[in-house]
Amino acid sequence: MAVGPTSNLPGGGIDGGGIDGASFDGASFEDAEMMGGVADGFERLWTPHRMAYIKGAEDRAGARPVDGCQLCSKDPDDDRANLIVARGEHCYAILNLFPYNPGHMMICPYRHVAWYTDLTDAERDEMGAMTQRAIVVLRHVSGAKGFNTGMNQGTTGGAGIAEHVHQHVVPRWVGDSNFLPIIAKTKAMPELLDDTWRRVSDAWRVA
Repeated sequence: MAVGPTSNLPGGGIDGGGIDGASFDGASFEDAEMMGGVADGFERLWTPHRMAYIKGAEDRAGARPVDGCQLCSKDPDDDRANLIVARGEHCYAILNLFPYNPGHMMICPYRHVAWYTDLTDAERDEMGAMTQRAIVVLRHVSGAKGFNTGMNQGTTGGAGIAEHVHQHVVPRWVGDSNFLPIIAKTKAMPELLDDTWRRVSDAWRVA
């Protein structure tokens, strides 16, 4: 039976046995089925003493000047060369130059801002609407069976361009992963970026 740690609450504290009565070394546990979430097959090593280190870390994006940002310096007169699929009032959709899969898009605000929490309501809403549209378009164009969507915030969070917030939309298919990234650090891309841009941008206009 899966268990999770509890705090010093009545019936589940250091002196108590937890819901299922399991306890050792001053820690108590409760049945994980009584808690939120879905089991993923991983054990957890709880190390609260490391929180002092985590809280002391400096991880703020925004160091690069605006004129050096790849997501700011996009010529509005040459969307094809810049792989820009569509433009909205506050945000635009662009193909990732280094895609995980064909059709990998990013939804970006025009404004140079690092954190999702710093977006205006209008920017946030349009980013969400364009993410929805990107999924509709990619389903139609490529028959994608699933998607990875989300954003990496800060360099520690894995953001490649940490100073300009962007939302990833990655189409997925059954069997789309293989051994090449593991043994050769290489992604096999079955379609050229320019061909992807043409198909996706054409579909965006009629979706």
